[in-house]
Amino acid sequence: MAEYKIFFRQSVEKDFRVISNKNLKKILFHIESLEKNPKPSGHEKLTEQDRYRVRQGKYRIVYSIQDKEPTVWVVKVGHRKDVYREIK
Repeated sequence: MAEYKIFFRQSVEKDFRVISNKNLKKILFHIESLEKNPKPSGHEKLTEQDRYRVRQGKYRIVYSIQDKEPTVWVVKVGHRKDVYREIK
């Protein structure tokens, strides 16, 4: 399996600002692990979208996978109660 490159949507930088450093380190570690396995155990496909999500505590990492060019685009990172409302 090829290694995937990780890219971030510009808005993800804003998402990171409101997350504590302790949680942010865990989230970044989880995102980094998507390079080797973009569909880890516990991932779920979002309904009616070509996006996936993984959980990290109370936070969710929403991303899309492009297999032609092995890339993962992180679309949104946020608290579980807010993250799905804001995805476009």
